[in-house]
Amino acid sequence: MRVIRSWTPMHLAQLTLDWIDERIGLRGLITASLHVTIPRSAHTYYLGGITLFFFMSQAVTGILLSLYYRASPESAYDSVLFIMNQVNFGWLIRSVHAWGANLMIVFCILHMLRVVVQGAYKAPREVTWLAGIALLFVTLGFGFTGYLLPWDQRAYWATTVGTEIPGAVPFIGSFLRDLMRGGADVSAVTLTRFFGIHMLVLPASLAGVLMAHLFIIHQQGLADPKEDETKGAAK
Repeated sequence: MRVIRSWTPMHLAQLTLDWIDERIGLRGLITASLHVTIPRSAHTYYLGGITLFFFMSQAVTGILLSLYYRASPESAYDSVLFIMNQVNFGWLIRSVHAWGANLMIVFCILHMLRVVVQGAYKAPREVTWLAGIALLFVTLGFGFTGYLLPWDQRAYWATTVGTEIPGAVPFIGSFLRDLMRGGADVSAVTLTRFFGIHMLVLPASLAGVLMAHLFIIHQQGLADPKEDETKGAAK
């Protein structure tokens, strides 16, 4: 008797995964990447995971917003109003994106403070700490460049004040200010420049540094404060 097999989407996905795994060992690679030992004494290691969650949320909502946003002085504000009032659940997506940006910065700073308090930046984890600092600056860059995109009065004047800060640097201040603005004043060039940095440069930078950060953590493991104290007492 011949058995007829039903080709469901799940079955096709399983066959595809088996085919890839047979050739490059995909399952072993995923298992090795996800396996990280969490110390029992760690009570604040979720701060980094929460920051990562907010980044993924920002990526999804940012892509959805970019489908309707138009980066020009004539239409930027109107496109934001269209998203908020006309697009289905547009108000929710933009609100999640706006609040998620603030919360991502907050939890990133809390994560860095946890590392400082527990001394997890010491040898042999200096490179992990430096990668974390780079991620913090990229996160702040997201917040700064994204603040201008609604192109309202608050965004315009906040960006004007913010770009004046590097202008106070001796010798190269005016060059840095004009480089950020794309000219002497905040203008249409500034808006398109910030949009390009916000959507292309910063996501690529954060993804690259984040992969390096997670790889180093996977190789070294997470710091255990109690274990370090025990070693110090034994010495």
